Amino acid sequence: MPATPSKRILIRGGQVVNDDRAFLADVLVENGLIKEIGEQISISEDGQIEVIDATGKFVIPGGIDPHTHFQLPFMGTVSIDDFYIGTRAALAGGTTTIIDFVIPPKGQSLVEGYHQWRKWADEKVCCDYGLHIGVTWWSEQVKADMETLVRDHGVNSFKMFMAYKGSIQVTDSEMIGIMNTCREIGALAQVHAENGDIIDENQNRLIAAGVTGPEGHPQSRPEEVEHEATKRAIMLADQTNCPLYVVHVMSKQAAREISDARREGRVVFGETIAAALASNGSHYYDKCWRHAAAHVLSPPLRRDPTTAGALMDLLSNGDLQTTGTDHCTFNSEQKSMGKNDFRRIPNGINGVEERMPLIWEKGVRTGKLDVTQFVAVTSTNAAKLFNIYPKKGRIEVGSDADIVVWDPESCSTISAAQHHTAGDFNIFEGMTVHGGPAVVITKGVVAVRNGKVEAVKGSGRYLETNAYSPAVYGRINQRAKIHKWEKVERS
Repeated sequence: MPATPSKRILIRGGQVVNDDRAFLADVLVENGLIKEIGEQISISEDGQIEVIDATGKFVIPGGIDPHTHFQLPFMGTVSIDDFYIGTRAALAGGTTTIIDFVIPPKGQSLVEGYHQWRKWADEKVCCDYGLHIGVTWWSEQVKADMETLVRDHGVNSFKMFMAYKGSIQVTDSEMIGIMNTCREIGALAQVHAENGDIIDENQNRLIAAGVTGPEGHPQSRPEEVEHEATKRAIMLADQTNCPLYVVHVMSKQAAREISDARREGRVVFGETIAAALASNGSHYYDKCWRHAAAHVLSPPLRRDPTTAGALMDLLSNGDLQTTGTDHCTFNSEQKSMGKNDFRRIPNGINGVEERMPLIWEKGVRTGKLDVTQFVAVTSTNAAKLFNIYPKKGRIEVGSDADIVVWDPESCSTISAAQHHTAGDFNIFEGMTVHGGPAVVITKGVVAVRNGKVEAVKGSGRYLETNAYSPAVYGRINQRAKIHKWEKVERS
């Protein structure tokens, strides 16, 4: 049964941090909401209030991971972390809200897919969750389903795959139809930006040349493949006046394409992931097949060692807006489906638990992000884009009591032996991170305390993400007013 707040919580003496400012204050939580923020809040010690000492720590909004794949049927198997294991791990790392992807196969109703994911998730989630919907085919029925999902089910984002030829890839003409519909119904269009046709060609040539191991994966998907698709998606979105969100940006070329487009006034947003910020593609060439295969995801990690720093720079200056994980874990046995053919290795890596500590380590401790920027890229920006702000993503009276007491002085080493996911490999194995969650509160209930996860299965709830997000559609609506077709009258 879902947990309910049994008593009030007072977080005493911490530095409250939002995306715009930081200040010393106490925070009072009651009935799952933030009740009061102020200096030295007075309380009656009646046993019905728990006091958490946050002296020397930051009090920040719970993290929002806008890109997870729990319990996903994919490439002939199912990702090993279900919605209970996945959201429990998310909480362990300071993330209190996830947005997962419904990916129906070609021909299936999007609404049917939505209900299937709700059935899987509702009985298991330990934190609140929303849903994006993958659009893997196009017809008038799909258009009607998109309208139904926005109107009746609180979905405001739809993802198109420009890769995975022969399964879920959509064509440019289909993308135009999907983008036009997104604009009409106030949704945010998302793209997995890789050129699936050239990937298919490269894969076949590599196999013919005898390259069958995991190293074939990045060679079939070089940076140019991601760059071209990103540029093409931005052009299509601009021509249809549709807001665009590029998921898991993995390369400098693609990221700079987004940066350039934004500087030209186009309505495009970029998400990078923990793996791109903290690892690199050298692992694909490791002599251990298991090690190399564990790092296979699409787009792949880049071998260029400067990529991670460059992506963090773009986060720091606002050219990229959000950080997710693309968390989609498969164990070694599942990965071994591609033992003799890298095309059959299930694509996916971990990250939902490690994301926030890694971004603190690689961003805040290096001086590339300040604490308010850390809050923005791990929580607030996603809340604004997906229209759940200030319910989520902010420490404010009336906001949900999804709060993390963040200890900047903590130190830990990432290990598969200690993580909370079901996978038997961790791509961040051995990395030392400073900074992490001392206490995690979700909806007014302590879910994590000093590394111990106390989350309750099924205590999370489905989170509606309503259409026409102000952070997305303010400029789109104005552009529609001023960009008119021009006709010349002639005698």
